[in-house]
Amino acid sequence: MPTIICQPRASPILLLCRSSLILRNTCKWRGSVPMVFSQTRLSSGPYSGAKQCSNVRAQKNEEDAAHAAASLADAGAPTIFDKIIRKEIPSTVVYEDEKVLAFRDINPQAPVHIVLIPKVRDGLTQLSKADERHKDILGHLLCMTAVIAKQEGIEDGYRVVINNGPSACQSVYHLHLHIIGGRQLKWPPG
Repeated sequence: MPTIICQPRASPILLLCRSSLILRNTCKWRGSVPMVFSQTRLSSGPYSGAKQCSNVRAQKNEEDAAHAAASLADAGAPTIFDKIIRKEIPSTVVYEDEKVLAFRDINPQAPVHIVLIPKVRDGLTQLSKADERHKDILGHLLCMTAVIAKQEGIEDGYRVVINNGPSACQSVYHLHLHIIGGRQLKWPPG
C-alpha cells in the first residue's frame, strides 16, 4: 500500500493509481496534495511497462537530486556504493571478483536490473572523468556485463546504461553500469 503524506499546495493534483482509484483532496487541509511515495504501478503485473504512480514532480525531484549530487562529486566523500562494497549497507550481490561488484538495484526498472561497480573508484566518478589509467577497469566492467547477463538468463537481450552527469540524472558519483533486461525493451529509451 502506498504511503500518502499530505503537504500544503495551491491546487490539488490528481494521482491515478492501482485499480483506477483517483486520489484527490484526500488530505484534511483544504488545498493539500496527496504525495504518494511508493512504486505502485498502473497495472497488476510487475514490469508490465505501465507508468508508475507518482507525484507529478517526481522527475523534477530526480533532476534536483542529480544536480545536488553533482555538486559533491569531486569532494571524495564515500558514496553509498563505497558502503555497499565495505558491506556496511546490505545488498543482494549477484557477482563479485577482485575488481568489481554487481548487485540488484533497489528500484528495478525491469525484471532484471543489476548495478555493476568498480570496487576502487580511483577518481572515476563518472564516465567523462575516465582517462588512460581507467582502460583496464572499463574493459573489465563491459566484459562482466556479458557474464552477469548469462548468469541472470538474459543473454538474448539486455541493455547497459551509464548515466553521466546531472543532465543524465546521475545520482551516485561512483561510476556504475545498469544491466537491464528480462522483458522486451523499447527504443528510444527515456
